[in-house]
Amino acid sequence: MATIGMGDIKKNVRLEVSGVPYKVVDFQHVKPGKGAAFVRMKVKSFINAKVIEKTVHAGDKFEVPNIVYKTMQYLYDDGEMLQFMDTETYDQLGLTYEQCDDAMKWLKDGTNVELVLHNGKPISVDAPEIMELLITETPPNFKGDTSSGSKKPATLETGAVVQVPYHVLEGDLIKVNTVEGEYLEKVK
Repeated sequence: MATIGMGDIKKNVRLEVSGVPYKVVDFQHVKPGKGAAFVRMKVKSFINAKVIEKTVHAGDKFEVPNIVYKTMQYLYDDGEMLQFMDTETYDQLGLTYEQCDDAMKWLKDGTNVELVLHNGKPISVDAPEIMELLITETPPNFKGDTSSGSKKPATLETGAVVQVPYHVLEGDLIKVNTVEGEYLEKVK
């Protein structure tokens, strides 16, 4: 199996620490005046999305995790798990709420998602980066609410809340960036 050393550490590199797969989100090469150089990095877990700091020295080696992405379709929430279907084999698979933590608020029935598998076991799910969602609730506009840059909260059909401009109304279809959780534009 391939290994990663101190010189291979860059942003978005995947590595395995004690059997847990991580992705490097930030790193810094440090060359102190005295002693050997090292790398200070922040890594994000694929399993629970927690970010931890690690220090890597010259001799440290990490395994490359066996991560596979598989396109699946979100079906429904059965009250205990979220159910997904393989679009090729039609096999059904359930993931816990913890495994779907970040993506859960963006999922609506029939959405195609990327399921993250580690050594053949599902560990998390990634929602599409851009989604079109319907606004189910937002405060009405008032005369004079035209200042540029002003925003109001809007609840989407999936339950997520995003800040939208005042001209966007209840019942409008909007595009949302699910990574940043931001309004992009109104769909015509």
